[in-house]
Order: sequence, then C-alpha cells, then structure tokens
Amino acid sequence: MITSTQNTLIKESRKLLMKKVRQKENKMLIEGKNLLDEAHHNGVLLKTFHMKPSEDYPEGELISDNVMKHLTDTKNPPNDVGIAKIPLGQTIGERVLFLEHVQDPGNVGTLIRSALAFGFDTIVFDESADPFSQKVLRSTQGAIFHLNIHFMDIETFKQKSPNHLLIGTHLSDDKPLQSTPKAPYALLVGNEGRGLSKKAVNLLDKNVYLSIRTIDSLNVAIAGSIIMHALDTNKHLFKQ
Repeated sequence: MITSTQNTLIKESRKLLMKKVRQKENKMLIEGKNLLDEAHHNGVLLKTFHMKPSEDYPEGELISDNVMKHLTDTKNPPNDVGIAKIPLGQTIGERVLFLEHVQDPGNVGTLIRSALAFGFDTIVFDESADPFSQKVLRSTQGAIFHLNIHFMDIETFKQKSPNHLLIGTHLSDDKPLQSTPKAPYALLVGNEGRGLSKKAVNLLDKNVYLSIRTIDSLNVAIAGSIIMHALDTNKHLFKQ
C-alpha cells in the first residue's frame, strides 16, 4: 500500500489536476467506480488506485486515505480513482452542441449529460470550462466517454462543417425557427452573463426563442437542455 504523498507515482498522477499537464500528456484523473467502469468499457482506462482491494480492478494500486485525499484534492475522497486517456473525437457528427465561453463547470457538466440524453453526438468547446477537469467530470457521470469532443472557435467550425445549420440562443428573435430543423445542425449556447459573441451571432442561420414567464432569462444549462429536448422530440417550443 502506498502511504506517502511523496511517492513518485502519486506525485506524477496528481499533476493531472492541472490543465496544462492533461493537455501535454493527453491523460486525466477520474474519480469513482462509475467513471472507472465507463473508461474501462471504452478502452481508455490506464491505471487505478483504491483504498480497498477491488475485485473488478485487482491490479490497481492500494493507497491510504491520506494519499487519496492528496491525489483527488477533495474533502470527501472517493474509494476509487483512475487515470484514463482523454477521449478526443475523430469526427464531427450531425447533431452538435457548441459551447462558447461557458465558464461554470456545473453548467458544462449538465449540458454534456443533456446532450447525450437527447441524442446529440458531438460537443465543441470554445474557451469553455475544461470538460476533463475534476468538477466537470464528476458532473457528467460518464457521459463524456460517449460523445465526440472537439476544441475550436465558431469560425473554424463553420469552415470544417459548412453544411451544419447554426442555431443560436441569442435573445433577439429576428431569425426565429419556424419548425424543427433537420440535421446536420449545431446548437450554440453562450456565456452565462454575456451570451453568444457578436462573431457567433453574425454567423447564425436561425435563432431559438423560448417563451418564459415572470423572469428575464434561464440558466444556460437549463435553457440548453430544454432546447436539446425540443430538437430531439420535434416539440414545437420555438417562436411561430
């Protein structure tokens, strides 16, 4: 059992809490049995650490409670942690969620789960919260392993996928959807405070208009999830 936080393997593994190290090594730390199982089933699990012997991962390293707290940097550490390859997408699918400057890890995690739940196959990140950080990974509950993940800005996406209809969540209703569109398309959601950038708005083909009462706006994760559900089920939740 590893009991020292100065152990070389632990020190090297803990560095994966830093984004620049994850990007350099193309690896990430994952917490909890569910994420380990998802990574294993998708062939990207590299190593595991456990506070108790694991029947499913008998070759995993046993570590003390103190080391687990150090490795995960959480007050209530999980019993199981792993190192996995970062699963970057090789293709861009027909139903894309594009996150532009969405900063809150909880919002990003919720949107990732909703995307998988409502039939989206690709998520593109433009200066949004890192989907491979601990906070986002915990929120996704394994959904991250079932989606194509890409990093690029909207202009690059437009160049790579010129046939995708760009659907915005801009508050203006000058280009409203009259009916549920057919794929390929990309749903764009923007920053929690500022919304979509002018650059993105200028490239929109159509605009979503959600009718809400009393309040001025919805949380980006809630609004995005509602729209994805509408697109998936052909519900006419758009301005007529």
